[in-house]
Amino acid sequence: MTTWTRDRALALMHEYTPSDALRKHMYAVEIAMRAMAERSGEDPEAWGLVGLLHDFDYERFPNPEHSATEGHPAEGVRILTAGGLPESMGRAIMGHANYSGIPRDTEMAKALFAVDELAGFLVACALVRPSRSLQDLEVSSVKKKLKDKAFARGVSREDVVRGAEELGVPLDEHIAFVLGALRPHERTLGLGA
Repeated sequence: MTTWTRDRALALMHEYTPSDALRKHMYAVEIAMRAMAERSGEDPEAWGLVGLLHDFDYERFPNPEHSATEGHPAEGVRILTAGGLPESMGRAIMGHANYSGIPRDTEMAKALFAVDELAGFLVACALVRPSRSLQDLEVSSVKKKLKDKAFARGVSREDVVRGAEELGVPLDEHIAFVLGALRPHERTLGLGA
């Protein structure tokens, strides 16, 4: 249980994140996390907050060295937990960064890792379509783009595959689920006509 509300999380995210693209990424991860929670019979509010906040510190505390204790996400988690965010939610956020050394030992942590890179990749796939939409994006097209190393280079294909494996679901099923979760919200993500 947390005293954090979406409004509070949103205000913090906007305060720390000037980039519209990164804000939209966090919205996408929030949407996917809420869907994952509902499917798992968990709390969509808590899971959504983790998705919304997971990268809020990314621009203010960059971490090109991949330090486990300094910069993103460690600095952000310190801020969040000092503000009363439950430790389990902080650990899930820490676990989305492989270099943190924090194991993904809860369903929430596994879900965040599994949707983070994939949500960004799905949005990138939609942006290069003539429709600029998720509505006509198929799993087979996504998988084809995953094989194209020149496309969306910043997305770790290994993390996308590993995320589905950690959830224990086939990659096709995971892609289809996250795609289905994002489709009704594409305007929020800057997609569609």
